[in-house]
Amino acid sequence: MSLADELARLDELRAKGSLTDEEFQRAKSRLLGTSGPPGATPDAVNRFRRSEADKWIGGVCGGLGRSTGIESWVWRLLFTVLLLFGGAGAVVYVLLWIFVPSE
Repeated sequence: MSLADELARLDELRAKGSLTDEEFQRAKSRLLGTSGPPGATPDAVNRFRRSEADKWIGGVCGGLGRSTGIESWVWRLLFTVLLLFGGAGAVVYVLLWIFVPSE
């Protein structure tokens, strides 16, 4: 199936109501190769905020958990492990605490 045929099929599905406009745009960008890397979209990065409800120290892990879908305890464990290996976890955590706004 050619690219034009696939785009026509997508448009046909959207016209029938099988695809929403957002789904159509995502599928079209995937076909045209204009989609960015999977996972961290600019919108997700712009929505990243430190959590006020799920926090132990600064709310960084709670915010990371909410924006990535990974539990906050996993992020806490990761930062702790990185802290034990040269203190990188503390440096990254403090930088995120400073530069990421709270909700």
